[in-house]
Amino acid sequence: MQHEPARTPPVFLLYEGTPPLTSAHGTPPQNFAETLPTEMSVRIFGELDTESLCIAAQTCRLWHDIIEQSEQLWRRLCLLVRAVCQREVDGDRRDGLSWKVTLVRNYTRSCVKRDWLRGRYSHVRSADELIDRRMTPLDAETWGEILQAELDR
Repeated sequence: MQHEPARTPPVFLLYEGTPPLTSAHGTPPQNFAETLPTEMSVRIFGELDTESLCIAAQTCRLWHDIIEQSEQLWRRLCLLVRAVCQREVDGDRRDGLSWKVTLVRNYTRSCVKRDWLRGRYSHVRSADELIDRRMTPLDAETWGEILQAELDR
C-alpha cells in the first residue's frame, strides 16, 4: 500500500491571504460601534428592519445600548407601523409612550392588519390554513376597514 501525500483541500486554494474575518495580526476585527462615532452607528442601524434591529440589539452590550437609547431608530420604524395603524400609534403617543414601546405594542397588529387589507386571507376556507400565521386581536373599527377592503376587491 502506497502512502499518498496530504493534499491541500480545494477550499484553501480559493483564498491564499488572511481570511477577511481576522486582521493582519490574526486578531478578530473590531466592533464598528467601538470605532465609529455613535451617530454613524445609529445611521448603520437605521438601515435595518424592525426584526433585524431587535436581533442586533441582542448582539452585544454596546449595540444594545446604542439601539435602546436612540429614539430616532424607533421613531422611523414606528412611523412605518403608523401607516397601517394610525389610530393606535397616535393614541399611544398621545398617552406619552415612547417610540419603542409604541412600536412594540403595535408591530404585530400592523403586520396582521396589512396582510388582511392586502387580501392575503381573502380566500381562506378553514382555520387550518391559518395555523402558522401570527394573529392578534383587532378592534371593531379595524374589522370594519378590513370588511370594506374585501367588499372593494
